[in-house]
Amino acid sequence: MESTDPPRPKRTAFLLSQLGALASARFAERTRELGLTPSDAGVLRLLGRSPGLSQRSLADRLGAVPSRVVPLIDSLETRGLVARVRSSADRRNYELRLTAEGTKVLGALRGIAERHEAEILAPLTSEQSAQLGILLARLASAHALDTDLHRDTRPA
Repeated sequence: MESTDPPRPKRTAFLLSQLGALASARFAERTRELGLTPSDAGVLRLLGRSPGLSQRSLADRLGAVPSRVVPLIDSLETRGLVARVRSSADRRNYELRLTAEGTKVLGALRGIAERHEAEILAPLTSEQSAQLGILLARLASAHALDTDLHRDTRPA
């Protein structure tokens, strides 16, 4: 008995990899316009959504060891985008919060991200784009990926 399912396209994972690399490179170019790296952008986005995270919690969300997050936060703090604020719940810890300038930069990042997505998806109809989003979200969920950020996949 023959299957009635349509044949699966070959090399889908390879094409996803190519598109991911292209999208990452173009996003990096765009964040450079603001003097940021994609890592900086990811941290600002995460702190915008979850203000008050500790450095340890941030490292856990990023899948990185805390010692790798410290220089990133130091850099963002030096540029006036992030502030370390003593925790009222545990005075031994600091909470990470966006400054007013960090909030302003996060707004600019949102605009960059919207234009970036529009450019990447331009060859698709709105229906195709919506279907692709649903399918990619299903794949991400099945592989336990965080749809809000790139995790550090390098060994600690």
